[in-house]
Amino acid sequence: MSRRGRKAKWVFLVVMLLFAAVCCAAPVGNAISAYLALTSAAQDDGGIAEGGSAADIPPRMLTAYKGAVQQVSQHVPKCRGMRWPVLAGIAKVESNHAVGRNIADNGDIRPRIYGVLLNGSGQGGNTTVFTDTDNGRWDGTSSSERAVGPFQFLPSTWEGVGKDANGDQQADPHNADDAALGAAIYLCGNGRDLTQRSQLKAAIFQFNQSNEYVANVLGWIDQYTAAAKDPDLKNVTGTVRTVIEAALSQQGVPYSWGGGNANGKSRGICCSPSGKSGAGINGFDCSGLTQYAYARVGISLPRVAAAQAGVGKRIPASLGTSALKAGDLVFYATAPGRDQTIYHVGIYVGSGKMINAPRPGAVVRLDSVNAMSGFAGGARLL
Repeated sequence: MSRRGRKAKWVFLVVMLLFAAVCCAAPVGNAISAYLALTSAAQDDGGIAEGGSAADIPPRMLTAYKGAVQQVSQHVPKCRGMRWPVLAGIAKVESNHAVGRNIADNGDIRPRIYGVLLNGSGQGGNTTVFTDTDNGRWDGTSSSERAVGPFQFLPSTWEGVGKDANGDQQADPHNADDAALGAAIYLCGNGRDLTQRSQLKAAIFQFNQSNEYVANVLGWIDQYTAAAKDPDLKNVTGTVRTVIEAALSQQGVPYSWGGGNANGKSRGICCSPSGKSGAGINGFDCSGLTQYAYARVGISLPRVAAAQAGVGKRIPASLGTSALKAGDLVFYATAPGRDQTIYHVGIYVGSGKMINAPRPGAVVRLDSVNAMSGFAGGARLL
């Protein structure tokens, strides 16, 4: 090789090694504004940067929505098309998924969520008097009625649709599981086909007889549906499933250089080799996401992608992507075979796909394992 060729190769390796810091979050200069970072994330074609994904739903609430979908057929056998995004769309508008409340393992939500007192005072836009029907059992007052829980049921409505979903022998609208199942039953009616837009609209109209309300809920349902491209996990169980579902729950969260840790998304630092700052973005970079997902099963990972390759059973790149199993870490390097040049990590979910926080300006999303260059094998931790 000529001197010029060796020099060109050296320059290329230096550039690629700088790029390798993508998930290592090694600080370099030249920050860009958080506004520009968020704008570029919102315009990325990989997903929804903020909101409209499972990422803005507390995991325990998302579990309740999915559980209700599984149980509703026991109560309304003829119902068709019930999906968790439908329930999420209602709960987003009614209570913002109970965000800010404590949601216990059994689904109980505290403090309880109460709507305005419907006594005709005009508060909250209500001018109709609703007389008390539950003697304050669910809404905490016997002077009038008020909507309750994450789906904001009137006690009188709850009386007709409330069911015990979590096995504690009580149908409680302040319990995430019970409330989600009650909402599913209410939306299903006598056996609606919610895959039909007209029937879905009619179902939503029951919650609030306002076309503006229906349009708002439908907008959220459509966004959640677009983001809910989860892989088929029917053969994935135990801790592997927990790790994958934890990572999938963050779809739509913005990439943040240096962002994320075992506790969840966080603001990152300045700056990536391309000058992108994560300081104003609450999100994940690739290794922050893997840290978070594996922490759900008690596994502590190092902060950077290259170091994570030293954990668990290493899967050589020479075996190809077919050697990967769901839950494996997937690595990418500027010089495959040299783990010190690893610049990226994802979590394999099967069928040639991984959950991925790819780069500044993008969001956490499902990608092909071929989406990144320099496949460097994997690591099996479970």
